[in-house]
Amino acid sequence: MGKADECCCMQLIDGNGEFNVDGLENFVRTTKLNHCGLSYAVVAIMGPQSSGKSTLMNHLFHTNFREMDAFRGRSQTTKGIWIAKCVGIEPFTIAMDLEGSDSRERGEDDTTFEKQSALFALAIADIVLINMWCHDIGREQAANKPLLKTVFQVMMRLFSPRKTTLLFVIRDKTKTPLEYLEPILREDIQKIWDAVPKPQTLKNTPLSEFFNVEVTALSSYEEKEEQFKEQVAELRQRFFHSISPGGLAGDRQGVVPASGFSFSAQQIWRVIKENKDLDLPAHKVMVATVRCEEIANDKLRRLSADEGWLALEEAVQEGPVSGFGKRLSSVLDTYLSEYDMEAVYFDEGVRNAKRKQLESKALDFVYPTYSTLLGHLRSKAFESFKIQLEQSLKKREGFAASVRTCTQSCMLEFDRGCADAAIRQAKWDASKVREKLRRDIDTEASSVRSVKLSAIIADHEKNLTEALSRPVESLFEVGDEDTWASIRRLLKRETEAAVLKFSTAIAGFEMDQAAVDTMVQNLRSYARNVVVKKAREEAGKVLIHMKDRFSTVFNHDNDSLPRVWTGKEDIRTITKDARAASLRLLSVMAAIRLDEKPDKVESLLFSSLMDGTAAASLPRDRSIGDSVDPLASSMWEEVSPQDTLITPVQCKSLWRQFKAETEYTVTQAISAQEAHKKNNNWMPPPWAILAMAVLGFNEFMLLLKNPLYLMILFVAYLLLRALWVQMDIAAEFRHGALPGILSISSKFLPTIMNLIRRLAEEAQGQRPPEASRPQQSLASQSFRYQTPPPAGSSSIPESSVSSNISSSESEFESSGPNLIRRRSTNIPEAESS
Repeated sequence: MGKADECCCMQLIDGNGEFNVDGLENFVRTTKLNHCGLSYAVVAIMGPQSSGKSTLMNHLFHTNFREMDAFRGRSQTTKGIWIAKCVGIEPFTIAMDLEGSDSRERGEDDTTFEKQSALFALAIADIVLINMWCHDIGREQAANKPLLKTVFQVMMRLFSPRKTTLLFVIRDKTKTPLEYLEPILREDIQKIWDAVPKPQTLKNTPLSEFFNVEVTALSSYEEKEEQFKEQVAELRQRFFHSISPGGLAGDRQGVVPASGFSFSAQQIWRVIKENKDLDLPAHKVMVATVRCEEIANDKLRRLSADEGWLALEEAVQEGPVSGFGKRLSSVLDTYLSEYDMEAVYFDEGVRNAKRKQLESKALDFVYPTYSTLLGHLRSKAFESFKIQLEQSLKKREGFAASVRTCTQSCMLEFDRGCADAAIRQAKWDASKVREKLRRDIDTEASSVRSVKLSAIIADHEKNLTEALSRPVESLFEVGDEDTWASIRRLLKRETEAAVLKFSTAIAGFEMDQAAVDTMVQNLRSYARNVVVKKAREEAGKVLIHMKDRFSTVFNHDNDSLPRVWTGKEDIRTITKDARAASLRLLSVMAAIRLDEKPDKVESLLFSSLMDGTAAASLPRDRSIGDSVDPLASSMWEEVSPQDTLITPVQCKSLWRQFKAETEYTVTQAISAQEAHKKNNNWMPPPWAILAMAVLGFNEFMLLLKNPLYLMILFVAYLLLRALWVQMDIAAEFRHGALPGILSISSKFLPTIMNLIRRLAEEAQGQRPPEASRPQQSLASQSFRYQTPPPAGSSSIPESSVSSNISSSESEFESSGPNLIRRRSTNIPEAESS
């Protein structure tokens, strides 16, 4: 198939204005245009005669329009209107080549066909190419000015004007860049549009309401043919998918289906031919005005009483109504269609104007109900947002993400409701209601955000309080030189842990860094305030802590065992150590040391209250005669007032009160020590021991000369020692002499009999059944001796009793062969007790 068959070029309208009906039918049938539906486009070209329109169309769309023979001179080539199928263009595109304007053959006065063809092209085509010379741009009397005026004038005559794309093709482009030519051309176009007379209803209508203006430029075909073809090839690409959104014909409206293209073109040309001047008699206009207004008022009255409308209005008062727009559009269509049927024979301009008035009044009548429906949709969407947000937060999703998701969902729900409520007859704008809904959602989200953040902050503050209060209190109870260092480490560790958890908890809120830093700083400040508050609270109980510390150090030894005042302890040194520990505790609680700044609080307190060196070395004021007391001040050196917990004056007063309240404890210890010494002093005085040694010298020598006496005395000693241990004489005399004598007299004879029986059994080689009882008795007695005596009574020290028992057991067990074997095990037990 040749190129002529592919493009199927034909003359649609001849030079006399006769429409080629059969030719168009054959064109539609041959090209299968009627199968394209709405997927087709029409491209027309206008321009002065002999400006290369046909040449451009042939190169651009691969058509075969007749071109001018340059060697025969410049004359009219295209007569009437020709159409052809664009080869290789998707979608199906029809090219329309119009007779050139400003032709010598038709003359200056015969511009009727020129206007008719321009009107036909604007009514049929989606894209109109305006072919013009580059050297005409910027000129006042150029060939393109009459053409543009013709295009704009005929546009005002269209029954239903639609938006058309005007593509200005600048031919034989010079060296002047297109960037400089295009603004000048657009300015000229705007001036022509402003100068064209318009109907009153379109007086202030901008050019953009009727046209999309595009500009391109091509080099000279005769001088730069290759460059011209390259530029045309690039321009050709813009016509592919021209009816798609964003394409050259993407804004077209009221497209006639392809199956009706032939009939539509015939009717449009017939109307154009019959309405040459479009001037109607004034009487006809007047009658049409009166009658059309009557018909419109009747339709409006019937609309207000329509049962379907009344039911719809009542339903909207209760809440959202599904299908509102469709139902209302149907009601409006009924009365508008009735108006069209009754006013069809009246003047078209008047009929259309009155119809617009009827439509406007009808829309004004139903708009309040539409507005009420939007209010219901907004309320429903807002309540849905609150419910969805609450459910999303319960699932522990991020707050900001939840707000975005819920907002998008609710706004989409609202938009769907608005789309359902929209009617075909109006383009009502729901943006204000939508913005109000968005503001309500933002306000609600902000409120919930504040509540959630407050809860998170309160929770972390509570955790910080629990993590710091008790440990800080325990550290203050210890009150050593590392107390504040430990508190600082504790504060840093717990604060950093809390900040990390807090940052993780608020990550879902997606706040800006400045706000996050502020909240973190507030949390750090809160943690510090917890420690400060606890320090002030403990400082108020410092006297109690000092007395507890004194009691702990004074009444317990280095192994934390209760101290027993045996007479060997240095009470003065112990008292000094206990007071030093209490004074150190006072120095710890005197000031807040969270900033690691050195101070002299401890040294000043020790030098003034403990050592007494500061007071002795202080200068004296000759006029007063007294020394200047370093503690007679309300401030510490190197400690700020806000970090001061106990002032120097208060420290001095507390120390004085502390010493007064602990004096009784020291006095009691001294008394217990003296009583213990008296109770354990069994040895005679040194002078008595010396007298016995001098006076008993002869008897001692007699014993040495007679070994029998010595053995008898040794056996007597063992018996007496055994009696001493068995009867626990030291314990019997613990509560006084008279009770001890009575108790010993009652147990003396049974103890003697028990010892004789055991000695007899040992001599016969029999192990008594109670062989293990002495050891158990001795162990129980040893345990009883190790228990501290009751308060208020003088007791024998543990070490003394234990040593006596161990020595007695060893001596007693040496009297028998079996007891000698057990000596090695009992002695360590006594020592360890």
